[in-house]
Amino acid sequence: SNPLHRMYLEKLLWRQITMNIRKLGAFVVAYFVITMAWAYPWHMVLFHDLYVQMGAFQRAAPIMPLGITAILIQGIVIGYLYPFFYKGQSSVRQGIVFNLIIGLMTYTAMGFATAAKFQIEPVSTFLLYHTVFQFIQFTLTGAALGFIFKENKEV
Repeated sequence: SNPLHRMYLEKLLWRQITMNIRKLGAFVVAYFVITMAWAYPWHMVLFHDLYVQMGAFQRAAPIMPLGITAILIQGIVIGYLYPFFYKGQSSVRQGIVFNLIIGLMTYTAMGFATAAKFQIEPVSTFLLYHTVFQFIQFTLTGAALGFIFKENKEV
């Protein structure tokens, strides 16, 4: 056990840890910004009246801190798990594929479970809009995920 070799390995490990923390932080910010930039106009401007008419919105105003917390937790979990998924180098395509797969968890909870618990009619219309929304959300945030976690050639 060469002390110089050990110091070199420790330095590499520390660099990898700090790089992963920076990438995770960057992804959480990107996930939050993209999700809010997409979700707010979709739900509160473009299709607000339709969601109200279907019964999908039951509050006059959403409780924003709860929504923000949900988005941040999703970003942290996705960003933490992604490095375990990609093989070799991360790519935008791999980020999208991973995010669409993991997005199914959010999709089922926010789509099917919501429709099952609340008086939403017609359910098929709600699920159609929800499917389009979530597909676009997880594609956009997946592209950011793959881009942020791309290997830096200089490291």
